[in-house]
Amino acid sequence: MDFEFKTIDHNNLGDVVYQNIAEALIKGALRPGARLKIRDLAQEMGTSVTPVRDAILRLVHEGALLLKSPRDIRVPVLQQDRYLEIRTIRLKLEGLAAAHAAMTADAADIHRLELLIGENEKALSAHDFARATEINQIFHFELANIAAMPILRGILRNLWLQMGPVISAAYEAGGRTMIEHHYDVVDAIRRHDAEAAKHAIRKDIMSGGGVILNSNVLSDEQ
Repeated sequence: MDFEFKTIDHNNLGDVVYQNIAEALIKGALRPGARLKIRDLAQEMGTSVTPVRDAILRLVHEGALLLKSPRDIRVPVLQQDRYLEIRTIRLKLEGLAAAHAAMTADAADIHRLELLIGENEKALSAHDFARATEINQIFHFELANIAAMPILRGILRNLWLQMGPVISAAYEAGGRTMIEHHYDVVDAIRRHDAEAAKHAIRKDIMSGGGVILNSNVLSDEQ
């Protein structure tokens, strides 16, 4: 496991441990099927096993982790039907975020989005797919931030707990397909064209979705 968990202090310990693991899932640092060991995580984060176990159980309850046994905790391999349902929801919600971002974005917001695309291009060129996946997630969440829609962002965060590992697993195969529509999103936002921004992010989700569906990273079990 390449991802390095942050060492934490003991204030609000349970929440910090939870956020630490959740961030790894959302950013795609953990792949489908990856096994998590409570003692290893506790040691890496400098804490006892109790808050780690509590965080794991919370993420299991949210569908982000799979508890096969007390000693076998894994990032689930998402079922195709579940993925398609999440994608349908993302099309609506991220389309809404992009549309509102187009109506509210200022020059600084647009510059941040442009920088993210540039960083993603550099990461792809360097074959640093872990970094590229992380930047992709930041770009998508930034639309909700620009739109000033924190409730929507919270809903997206819960969806990306399950989507992050799947996107990460398919990102190398997708390459620039995973970001080519980001340019259209930013162009629409720059023109304050809400409808175009909505359609551009939906094309991005569908394009990346095609890569995911063809990359053998989903389960077809019911």
